[in-house]
Amino acid sequence: MKAFLELAFRPLYLAGVGWALVSIALWIYAPFSLTAPLGGSVWHAHEMLWGFIATIALGFLMTAGTNWTGITPMTGKVVALACVLWAVARVGFLVPLESAFWVAMVSEMAFFALGAGAMLRAVVISKSTRNYAIPGLLAGLGATDALFLLSARDGDYLQLMQNFNAALLVMALLALLIGRRVIAFFAMTAVHSLSIPKHMETGWVQLGACAVGLVSLLAGFPVLTAAALGLAGVLALVQLISWKPLAVRANALLWILYVGYAGIGIGLLFAALQYAGVDLPRVLPVHTIAMAGFSVLILGMVTRTALGHTGRPLATDRSIRSSYWLMLLAVALRLAAIADTPASATLLLMAGAAWVASLALYLWQFTPMLIRPRN
Repeated sequence: MKAFLELAFRPLYLAGVGWALVSIALWIYAPFSLTAPLGGSVWHAHEMLWGFIATIALGFLMTAGTNWTGITPMTGKVVALACVLWAVARVGFLVPLESAFWVAMVSEMAFFALGAGAMLRAVVISKSTRNYAIPGLLAGLGATDALFLLSARDGDYLQLMQNFNAALLVMALLALLIGRRVIAFFAMTAVHSLSIPKHMETGWVQLGACAVGLVSLLAGFPVLTAAALGLAGVLALVQLISWKPLAVRANALLWILYVGYAGIGIGLLFAALQYAGVDLPRVLPVHTIAMAGFSVLILGMVTRTALGHTGRPLATDRSIRSSYWLMLLAVALRLAAIADTPASATLLLMAGAAWVASLALYLWQFTPMLIRPRN
């Protein structure tokens, strides 16, 4: 237990990935069971973004923050408290009682506040100025979560979607920041003589574009939102090309991260086109960013960082590579199911099966590593 709670990535990776498996299985194969106040597609959207994606991001940052600041933001009893708050929220949003919804909401707000506060303490004590934005982004995930949940209880669908899209953009900003910082470093560490530019200038422009996009989205300026998201997406793809993707094609731990980063960039371009008035399927930008982007990137990150932080060799075996290909298959099937065809329902069921199999392989491979002391 001491080893399990030593760093936040251990329990939160297992919790986030496990919940992603369970929640998709419920959503696709047993949607009739989702009868709580936060039900149906609203529950699905909420649990994937905050119950899975944001949870993994927080677990990663609580661990990477140790390297970035020299201070471990969260360990031991604080990690245990975070896990309890997270679990109460997951159960509460499933219970068909109004009181359970409010308990779950308070627990989830406390979870993100605890993470933001822990990261803020680490960056302030260490005077790590380059990381000052990260506590604010974690707080932003919690704030947009609260706005989403309140609009869901009010039954205001338009406001709910605006809040969800705002949270998606905050998460994209955080993912781009992390990805730009660590993917190039991982690649240069693994591939001999590979030199990759840092993109400091375009990075700041990209973050600024995301921030402008967020403000203009909330203020109701779709043209400005489209321009900002388009710029952020183009810069992501430019950065990716400069990282020399062909140089990492033989290393699964690297190319999976490249594919996920590309998914975010392409998804932002789809979102830009949608806000510019182009008639695209409503769910296409969301699923491109969240599945082709966040989920693929997450699977690569939770593999690479778990191997590194538990003292294992940075190499993949057949099981890990199979989980990657199954995730990519799930993404392809889910995006194909967006088109309104007779095959859509079957494609969705197949996408769910590939998703569950991918994450089950990860849990089978990594649970023994994450519950034991470092090698």
